[in-house]
Amino acid sequence: MRKFLFLSLSLLLIAAMAVACGAPSAPAPSAPAAGEQPAQAEQPAVAAPAASAGRVQIRWFVGLGTGSSEDQIPAQEAVIKRFNESQDRIELVAEFVPNASARDVLATQIASGSGPDIVGPVGWGGSNAFYGQYLDLTPLIEADGYDLTQFNPALVNMYQTEEGAQAGLPFAVFPAAVFYQTEMFDEAGLNYPPQKYGDKYIMPDGSEVDWNWDTLTELAKILTVDANGADATMPEFDATKIVQYGFIFQWQTHPNYIGTYLGGANSLLAPDGRTAQIPEGWLNGWKWWHSGMWGDQPFIPTGPIIQSPEFGSGNAFSSGKIAMAVVPSWYTCCIADAGQSWDLAVMPTDASGKVNSRIDADTFRILKDTKHPEEAFEVLKFLIGEGSLDLLAVYGGMPARTDDFDEWLATKQQQFPWVTNWDAISAGLSYPDVPSAEAYVPNWSQVWDRVSALDSLMVNEKNLDLDAEAAKLQADLQAIFDAAQ
Repeated sequence: MRKFLFLSLSLLLIAAMAVACGAPSAPAPSAPAAGEQPAQAEQPAVAAPAASAGRVQIRWFVGLGTGSSEDQIPAQEAVIKRFNESQDRIELVAEFVPNASARDVLATQIASGSGPDIVGPVGWGGSNAFYGQYLDLTPLIEADGYDLTQFNPALVNMYQTEEGAQAGLPFAVFPAAVFYQTEMFDEAGLNYPPQKYGDKYIMPDGSEVDWNWDTLTELAKILTVDANGADATMPEFDATKIVQYGFIFQWQTHPNYIGTYLGGANSLLAPDGRTAQIPEGWLNGWKWWHSGMWGDQPFIPTGPIIQSPEFGSGNAFSSGKIAMAVVPSWYTCCIADAGQSWDLAVMPTDASGKVNSRIDADTFRILKDTKHPEEAFEVLKFLIGEGSLDLLAVYGGMPARTDDFDEWLATKQQQFPWVTNWDAISAGLSYPDVPSAEAYVPNWSQVWDRVSALDSLMVNEKNLDLDAEAAKLQADLQAIFDAAQ
């Protein structure tokens, strides 16, 4: 007889997710929307003081992503103090602006010629509002002899533009992984998902199969159970009385995310920079997702079920009734009610054996209009270097610098002592989505919202013609792109 965890959860706002996403506005207290920030108490903008005599003042704008809430400011001020005391040439000052108004404030400053030198931390979505306004760091990196080998090369490449500019450097990273409930696998007589990339999955009969999305689907159906104990592979399974589901994309249901996970990194904008496209791999991924919710052998909860109190009111994996979830590592912020039997596994591959994953990431960016690029770069090096661990503790991020991983890991091991495989997170650094699922396209915010409407349809409507919806989406996106010409 299988046991089930009947835990409920009042949805937690994702404070740590703020580091990873960096959108211009804060979400309502519900399941976080893609690219949004958690709500922050409104704080008045802190004006920068006049520079001390003999020092070059570098202004750091905080609020476009996380960092401007009242409880975060003291630790950042301590980092600023440490930097200023470490040398006598540069004075770093910060402007803390509420996230809800940060985009407008920064836009006004830039338009008036009084923009800051550095902005951040901010993720892909938040950065897109000022696309094209960031300094190419390549000349500064080369002149300084800055050591890029302290980062995984894949992370450095994430910040290279199509024109070859290095628009940022790695700071806070959040690789995706498979979160899974060990007790549910034990009760079903299933071996755990692989702990290392390249490993096979061992079936109950001892045979080895590729750890791909087909294998995950098969396991997810076995792990989806009705009130009578029948799973989704059994003839007697009752899909109207499901008490445990096998899989979910936890807070990752935007079609850009699902398309990337299933079909690989791509874009809704064709390489010509003008034409809307629906990548075939993305459309196939959307169909897999929709079928997993509404097909004859469902193994994914639908939108109404996800929002139900029984399944966590939006935080489904933390309800204790989902066997597996794919989500970036920032999810450790909001997993408290999931019990103490969850662990981590590596991402599955596609049919060709390729790992298609995602890395949410935040960094600091230097504006190209800065009057002091060399001094701003000195500050940037400190923020992502000597000051990084103190800042990451405030923002909730995982360090991009290889040498800082052990200290971060020690903190996580203390927080979650039952988790045995943090290597699944560190190994995920080699599989970023390039281009990012949140990468810039013309009229980015409008495009993001239009695609989000497809997410709502998929999770809420059973009888959905995804081929027709994809055609509508492509036409709408083309109109949006044309308006930006």
